[in-house]
Amino acid sequence: MSDFKALLLETADGKVKARVARVDESALPPGEVTVAVRYSTLNYKDGMVLNGLGRLVRTYPHVPGIDFAGTVERSESKDFKPGDGVILTGWRVGELRWGGYAEKARANAAELVPLPEGMSLKHAMAIGTAGFTAMLAVLALEDHGLAPGAGEVLVTGAAGGLGSVAVALLHRLGHRVAAATGRPETHEYLKRLGADAFVDRAELAKAPERPLQAERWAGAIDAVGSTTLATVLTQLRYGASAASCGLAGGSDLPASVVPFLLRGVNLLGIDSVMCPMPRRRAAWARLARDLAPDMLEAMTETVGLADLPAVAERILAGGVRGRIVVDIAG
Repeated sequence: MSDFKALLLETADGKVKARVARVDESALPPGEVTVAVRYSTLNYKDGMVLNGLGRLVRTYPHVPGIDFAGTVERSESKDFKPGDGVILTGWRVGELRWGGYAEKARANAAELVPLPEGMSLKHAMAIGTAGFTAMLAVLALEDHGLAPGAGEVLVTGAAGGLGSVAVALLHRLGHRVAAATGRPETHEYLKRLGADAFVDRAELAKAPERPLQAERWAGAIDAVGSTTLATVLTQLRYGASAASCGLAGGSDLPASVVPFLLRGVNLLGIDSVMCPMPRRRAAWARLARDLAPDMLEAMTETVGLADLPAVAERILAGGVRGRIVVDIAG
């Protein structure tokens, strides 16, 4: 067995500490496929893991990173052979099991998605879990009747990773996009991604005073939760849907059932972690088709393993714009 470079989390005096270390391959978890990881990403959940929040990791030492892209090194599965490009997101990897912040990872074949034709490994991780979740939200809205020309579609947390991809996707698909953000300095960036209008997040963050407000949105993708999502529900048009993807503003939902009963709106839960494989493949196929690489490049920052602890603090503080790609070799 050989060793490899990894970002290792350890505990000392009740605090989680991260360091770049050499790890023996024998320490990898069991699995049918060993992957030479080339890129990973930093998502909000990764920021929580790196800071020891939310009890997402129970056993240390631990290698975090909830997604990765790389090439198959060894395989005991007929579905993958050495040299195949693969993507992994979710399945509690990087939480309950070692993840992608390392030169090697091990996974079960049933958890891996083949790299779509024409997509590079870096392109895949510029999308990552955040972009994959955004695509799942778009698919759910389409399944519930959203079509171009129906009206404005709201994206909350628009300057974050999930929100940035959602804005770009919706624009590419022909929708008029309203971006909610509390950072006016990101407006030009969001315009380049396709935002047509802006909403101050403070307007949505207030607890709704009435169970129904004026109908505004033909659909919504929400990464914030709490009072923001509650307000969005009061503003959906008749029969429209909101896809709930995150809880950056809190996990509570101080809402009324009135929008569901009087306007027939839908609240769609989006789970990217345990999403069934057929839906995963469909989402990645759509991402390969509908999200231009140059648009991804405009929203992506690349960092190395050693940079992650500092960048993790930024993402938790709301200071990250767009997507963070982790170059494992960097």
